[in-house]
Amino acid sequence: MASRVIFSNCSYDLCAVRATVHEIFERIGALRIQTGTRVLIKPNFLAPAAPERAMTTHPWVVRAAAEYVLERGGRVLVADSPGMGRFDRLLRDGGYADALKGLDVELRPFKDSVPVDIGEPFGRVEIAREAIEAEVVVNLPKLKTHAQMLLTLGVKNLFGCVVGLKKPEWHMRSGVDRQLFARLLVQIHRAVDPAVTLIDGIVGMEGHGPGRSGTPRHFGVLVGSASATATDAAICRFLGLPPEQLPTHRAAAELGWAPKELNLLGDFVPASGVRLPVLAPLTFGPRRMHRLMRQHLIQRHTADPHLCRMCGECWRVCPATAITPRAGRIGFDYDRCIRCYCCIEMCPHGALEAVETGPGRFVRKLAGLRDHVAVRIGNRRRLIPP
Repeated sequence: MASRVIFSNCSYDLCAVRATVHEIFERIGALRIQTGTRVLIKPNFLAPAAPERAMTTHPWVVRAAAEYVLERGGRVLVADSPGMGRFDRLLRDGGYADALKGLDVELRPFKDSVPVDIGEPFGRVEIAREAIEAEVVVNLPKLKTHAQMLLTLGVKNLFGCVVGLKKPEWHMRSGVDRQLFARLLVQIHRAVDPAVTLIDGIVGMEGHGPGRSGTPRHFGVLVGSASATATDAAICRFLGLPPEQLPTHRAAAELGWAPKELNLLGDFVPASGVRLPVLAPLTFGPRRMHRLMRQHLIQRHTADPHLCRMCGECWRVCPATAITPRAGRIGFDYDRCIRCYCCIEMCPHGALEAVETGPGRFVRKLAGLRDHVAVRIGNRRRLIPP
């Protein structure tokens, strides 16, 4: 059976958002809420930022979801584990304190973790107790580009259920293997098991997301489904991107959890000209050559000296301790760097970006020739895919 994904045009008018969110939830029909049901609403609370920056789920979307649950007698907890900044500042700067005023909701960061066996090859992962013990999880991601994973959508949003410093620990364990990290994200998403995923794509982000280096882009849609992998695949179609190019979709497909077919309902009109990050290979060739490639061939960070204020946020969040201050400038150890791009994501000034090296670009294009390999069949030659 095809996975149903609903697209609805919307603007950031509270009445419009409320009506659209409630309609999508009703059409999905997956929220089983009774009096006293414990419901976790999990937005994207990346960092303190004004709503117009498009870094976090818009406060009206969070309020509309909370109202829907409260009207049915549910008990609401709105929680996340922000990547940076104090939670009270995030609530103030992001407009959540004002937007949720007057509602009987609990609003706080994740506190405790419980070990959950998410399966091989990872075993037990510490996941927020609130996410595991909730009877219903409502997943509210933001439509954004992502320097490491191409896009951050429904599956990636649930990595926020890994609390605090456990996130960089899992970045380190995955190393430069992007597909291994994608599998980790998919298996965490499976453990949290959201009842519904609704993506805030009214104003999303393109370019060098998901933080301040990205560029807000108006899309004008809210997108919902009972399946996070289905919403992610549908967003790929919306952006004109084959879902197979999204690392988390490939990982889900390998595990048998990706949708076989999509039934795109409502206001599905593909966007055009969306600027996506280039995901250059992080490893290729013989293993003994990987160190040389990390130093010279694969994409690396650069800092804009006009924007960098040496605030220290990047070297504080770097799980590989590959960033150090050097005589008033940032120094990168490209051998230690695992290319998780936490520094780009967390930079409060938008001063960092990932840039492909000249030699790396040449090697990637040369390797791309395998997509059009000429082979001889008898006396004829034809082009075949790899």
